[in-house]
Amino acid sequence: MSLTLVRGDFDAFFRTPFVVYPKDTPYVSPMRSDLQRYLDPKKNPLLKGGGDLEALVVLRDGQPVARATAHRHPASNERHGLSRSYFGFLDAADDPEALRLLFDGVEDFARRHGDTEIAGPFNLTAMQQIGLVTEGFEHAPFTDMVWSPPYLAGRLEAMGYAPEFPMSTFRFRPGEVDRERLLTPGARAILASDDWTFAPIDRRRFKPRMEEARLCLNGGFDANPMFVPLTAEEFEFQAGEMMWILDPALSSVIHHKGQPMGVVICIPDLNPFVRDAGATYGPRALWAWLKMQFRPRRAVLILYSVMPEVQGQGVNPAMLWRVIGALQKRGYRECGGTWIADVNGASLRQFERIGGERLHRTHLFRKVLDGTAA
Repeated sequence: MSLTLVRGDFDAFFRTPFVVYPKDTPYVSPMRSDLQRYLDPKKNPLLKGGGDLEALVVLRDGQPVARATAHRHPASNERHGLSRSYFGFLDAADDPEALRLLFDGVEDFARRHGDTEIAGPFNLTAMQQIGLVTEGFEHAPFTDMVWSPPYLAGRLEAMGYAPEFPMSTFRFRPGEVDRERLLTPGARAILASDDWTFAPIDRRRFKPRMEEARLCLNGGFDANPMFVPLTAEEFEFQAGEMMWILDPALSSVIHHKGQPMGVVICIPDLNPFVRDAGATYGPRALWAWLKMQFRPRRAVLILYSVMPEVQGQGVNPAMLWRVIGALQKRGYRECGGTWIADVNGASLRQFERIGGERLHRTHLFRKVLDGTAA
């Protein structure tokens, strides 16, 4: 049976997980149009700004059996002093021969660009979906979470990729949270003060609010591992379409005397819709959207960030108090939380306080290429 590595075949790239994963797995694809946009060098600011990307697919007898991107993030390499290529959107059958051919392509990409190591999965940067699931395979992901089959981690290790940077995703049930227990003295003072106000992120003020969100993200995450500040163009590219799916009761920017000091973005979980729609728009998507309206409501916390000058003063618990109250009032049964690294003890403790239970354990995988120093 013949194996072939192909580059740039978007149809095969999109179809791969639908071919290799049984229908009853928890996997949820990006929408086809979104995936195409992410990989388009004319549209994605990461690629327009000097990043390079190849979409790799391994075909066995003409059928896709493994896929991944090989790509670069020059701004990350420069900021963190790395010589690194990345892989992302990794999906594959349990086929060691196909995976070896796929990663031969990834490693060839890295060597052609003069890089000394490879890490991933990054879909496509550290501010998007990252990691490979290593525990919790039975759990369905929320929006902006990854899912991968149990065998992939072992196959990567067999090819010399070592797990690192452990992370977890979470879920909690808003109706079971006593949100008053979240309030520190600082949070109570913020909620009682006229100097602090919450500005909802809604369609009418979407662009200025999202620019404030970007500033809070860049400020609050500046010291985090792997973080690279997002430009306005990059943030709009990643989050601009969120306007059409926001529940304005859930997301807000908190201001102190008119200046943005924190942001929480929480959106309805779209994964049931995407799965039922087959990740494409059309008649099936309309039915999937109608079906979703009658399901128990799920949401997902995409982002919360506090400016460094007010961290530790109660802003974070005040924001969580507000969003959990909104989730309760709006009848959301479950809420997910995207990846939190083990090194982020403060965020992990926050999820413990709201009764968060771990959904998935995830890791990055890294390999130093032959002939280079570790």
